[in-house]
Amino acid sequence: MSEDVAPTSSHASHGVRARLARLGGTRAGSNPVLEPLLRAVKATHPKADLELIERAYEVAEKAHRGQVRKSGDAYITHPLAVATILAELGMTPSTLAAALLHDTVEDTTYSLDQLRKDFGDEIAMMVDGVTKLDKVQYGEAAQAETVRKMVVAMARDIRVLVIKLADRLHNARTWRYVSAESAARKANETLEIYAPLAHRLGMNTIKWELEDLSFAQLYPKIYDEIVRMVAQRAPAREEYLATVRADIGKDLKEARIKAVVTGRPKHYYSVYQKMIVRGRDFEQIYDLVAVRVLVETVQDCYAVLGALHARWNPVPGRFKDYIAMPKFNMYQSLHTTVIGPDGKPVEV
Repeated sequence: MSEDVAPTSSHASHGVRARLARLGGTRAGSNPVLEPLLRAVKATHPKADLELIERAYEVAEKAHRGQVRKSGDAYITHPLAVATILAELGMTPSTLAAALLHDTVEDTTYSLDQLRKDFGDEIAMMVDGVTKLDKVQYGEAAQAETVRKMVVAMARDIRVLVIKLADRLHNARTWRYVSAESAARKANETLEIYAPLAHRLGMNTIKWELEDLSFAQLYPKIYDEIVRMVAQRAPAREEYLATVRADIGKDLKEARIKAVVTGRPKHYYSVYQKMIVRGRDFEQIYDLVAVRVLVETVQDCYAVLGALHARWNPVPGRFKDYIAMPKFNMYQSLHTTVIGPDGKPVEV
C-alpha cells in the first residue's frame, strides 16, 4: 500500500520500460512481465477476457510510473503480484483488473471518476472498497472481533476482502524491507484481523502463509525453535507424504473412486497454537503431517473414509464430520487421524 512507496526519480521505471520496448513493443499483450499472470488466468478460465487484464495493467503501470517500493522494485510489481496471487486462486478477470488497479486511486493522480469511466462501475466499486479499507485505523483498544466485523461490513462485495487479503499477503512477504516496528505492528494486525478473515472465507492457503509470516516476524526465536523441532520429528516428511499419498491413491484406484490426493506438512503457527494456547506437548500434536483427498460427491467422501480405515487404524476421538455439521463458511469435509506407515500419525 501507500506506506511502501519510496520517493524516487523515474529512472528505474524508465529502464524497465526501455527493456520491454526492446523486447518487442510496449503493448501489454506482448509484455513478458504479464505472462505468469495470464498463464494462471488461462489455467482456470480458458475463455477469459485477457484484454481487460492487459488494459488494467497498462493503466496501473502508467499511474504508478516513477514510484518504487522500499525493496527498490518498481511499484507496479506489487499490484501485479497481488493479481497473480488471486489468479492462482481462480478469480475472474474483473477482480484481477481491480487488483491491478487497487492502489491507483489512493497513491496516484488517477481518480476514481476516471477509473469508473475507463473500467465501469463494478471494477470501480471494488477499487473504492479496497481504498476505504486501507484507511481503517486499528487502535490497540479495539477488540479484534469488532474490527473484523467492521471490515466485513465496509466491504459490501466479498471480492473487496479477497483483494485486500492478497494485498496483505504480498506485503507480508516483503516485511523485511520495512522498519521492525512497522512490520511488528502489521504482523500483529494480520494475526488478529486478516488471517481469521481468510479462514472464514475458506482461503486457507492464504491464511496459513499469513500466520507463518506473522509468527516469524513477531516471535523469531520461538519460530526457529518450532522449525527445528518439526525438522527433527519429520526429517524426511516430504518423502513420507509421498509414501502415504501413493498408498491412498492405490486403494482408491482399486475402489474406483476418482480423487485428487495431495499432502502438506503442518504449518508452524498451527503447531505453536496447539503447544502454547492449548497446552499440548509436542509429541501430542498429531497433524504435523496431513493429507487432503478431494472427491466429487458426498458418497465418495464417505467411501474414502472407509478405505482409509481399512488400511490404517484410526485414532479414537479424532474423527470429525463437517458434512453432517458444516463450518461457518460452509466448508464440508471429513477429518480423521490414522496410524500410518512406520506407526506415525497422519491427519487426513
